[in-house]
Formats: sequence, C-alpha cells, structure tokens
Amino acid sequence: MVTVSVGFTAEQIREFVHEYEVQPHGGKGVWLAARGVSYERLRRWQSAVFEGDVERGLVPRQGVPVTVPHGSRKRLEQQRARERAVQEAEVARLQDRVRELEAVNDALGKAIGLLHQMSEQEPGETPDPSGPPAF
Repeated sequence: MVTVSVGFTAEQIREFVHEYEVQPHGGKGVWLAARGVSYERLRRWQSAVFEGDVERGLVPRQGVPVTVPHGSRKRLEQQRARERAVQEAEVARLQDRVRELEAVNDALGKAIGLLHQMSEQEPGETPDPSGPPAF
C-alpha cells in the first residue's frame, strides 16, 4: 500500500473525488485543471476512496481488481448528491425553525418584562377582606 497525499485530510480527498464524479462528461479535465490537481493524483485518490482505505491514507497496489465500476461510481455519486441536497434542505428548514423559535422566545421575554414593569407600577395596597368588594 502507498500513502495517498500529504497535506490533505481524508474528508477533503473524499469530497474532491465525489465532486469530480458528478462533473458532466467533457468538463472533468477543465474542472481538474482549475483546481490544480493532476489526473494521476486524482486516480490515486479515487483508488483510495473506492477501493482502498482513505482514512488511513492507503491505496491498493497496482493489479488489484477494481471493486466499483466507473458507471456505478457515477450513479453512487449522483445518489449521494441527491441525499446531500435533501440533508441541506432539512438543515435549512431546521435553521429557519430555530430562528422562528428564538423570535418567539424574545417576544415572550419582552412580554414578561412588560408585565413585571406593570406590576411594579401598581399601588402596593392590599385590599381589606372585611370591606366591600371592589368592582
């Protein structure tokens, strides 16, 4: 086994490979060039992600059969992109709900503060229980 890449985390390598896989046909080379990554390095990263152990920085030796065919990789990456979009939408929905609840909490805090102010301004007299009821 050979190490993958110094200076990159396993997550960065995995994300890079996943982004590459969902690039449209014909645009992958331009996409790689824009990021300054050689095709050889990408192939090593792909091997680590799909057939090796990217967490430990290991890629299989040459001659080891590919375990995930290229066509399947694209389908897997498209499925992963869809799942990620669903997750991001859920996160956005939950963030909106948190903002909404924080606003409600803020409004309740202000209302409670006003009630305290109003109760402090009222006269401190205690009604006489033996006297006539006040209406």
